[in-house]
Amino acid sequence: MSSPFDFTLALGDDALIAAQRLGEWTSRAPEMEEDIALANIALDQLGAARLLLTYAGELEGAGRDEDALAYLRGDREFHNCLLVELPNGDFGVTMAKLFFLAAYQLPLYTALSGCADERLAAIGAKARKESAYHLDHASLWVKRLGDGTDESHRRMQDAVDQVWPYTQELFTADPAAPVDPATLRADFDAVVSAVLDEATLTRPADGWAPGGGRSGVHTEHLSYLLAEMQVLHRAHPGAKW
Repeated sequence: MSSPFDFTLALGDDALIAAQRLGEWTSRAPEMEEDIALANIALDQLGAARLLLTYAGELEGAGRDEDALAYLRGDREFHNCLLVELPNGDFGVTMAKLFFLAAYQLPLYTALSGCADERLAAIGAKARKESAYHLDHASLWVKRLGDGTDESHRRMQDAVDQVWPYTQELFTADPAAPVDPATLRADFDAVVSAVLDEATLTRPADGWAPGGGRSGVHTEHLSYLLAEMQVLHRAHPGAKW
């Protein structure tokens, strides 16, 4: 069972690692407009991460602010889902990751906006508007690529198949949390099924479901991501611009 601190930290970690991954597309996206779009989505995720990590630090009461939580923890201390730490892969893989993440975050933040915790409710009310855009953007790309050429269809289906197993971790039941992730599954399934149908893509069968991210057990990819993300802060602790 998660405490309010554990829950808030995990959501902050999701957003922070998602932002870092999406930021890797800057100057590398397939077209200029998409370059700007992915950078903006990364900034949305970073903004949510800052709010969540700041609040997590206050709940913890150990004097750690958003920077300490972002830059001074090792991989075993991060509680993000495995989905967000996976490498970007090709553009189809990135869109599959973003699509599934947004289809989870939108009902999550919507539910949070009505929870009893006023700080989490305020964060949810702000973030759900951004998540709605993220979901719309990713859905358009999934449909465009899925119902495009034979090559784009094949690669988009491959991306969905590759990423799908990592979505199962998102909905692990936690009745003690401000929002029980298990209650979000129906909304997620409805959105995902509708978009995949329109994209002429097949929803993968449930099977192998990797997990462990919420308890600090990660893929090797997170260590490399953190090394790049944290190097400046660790080299110059406490430095001010």
